[in-house]
Amino acid sequence: MASLGPLGHLPASGSVTVVVVGVPLYYLMSSWPIGVRIAVALGFTLVSVWVHAVGDRMLNTKDSRTLVWDELAGFLFAVILLSEFTFVLAVLAVLIERVLDIVKVPPANWIERSLPGGWGVVGDDVVAGVYTSAVMTILVYWSPAWAGLAGR
Repeated sequence: MASLGPLGHLPASGSVTVVVVGVPLYYLMSSWPIGVRIAVALGFTLVSVWVHAVGDRMLNTKDSRTLVWDELAGFLFAVILLSEFTFVLAVLAVLIERVLDIVKVPPANWIERSLPGGWGVVGDDVVAGVYTSAVMTILVYWSPAWAGLAGR
């Protein structure tokens, strides 16, 4: 369950999971009211914290690459403010969120190191998602046509 079947066992499991599961979730959620998107992202994040705490304890590790719920939690925050789905927005959100998750822009690096259990594991991904959301919001505002939103 915590590895989402075979996804967590693939090379680049976090990126694969975001593309295979996160992008369809973004498509589905993009038409929902913002309050529902926020509630789903927060609820999923809390469950992810628990999944990672239990999974890492069972695997005797911290932030196991086979556990991929944290990647989805971060991606849900990356697209939380996008009320429209376009292929361009999906690709940009995936790329930006993955880079920011890997680079660990502060305070993500501190959160990952300092918070216990699943909180640190999921928290750094949520920070990357929030930063990505800000970049995506600016992009949609300043250049909607470039973001695939022609006619805005």
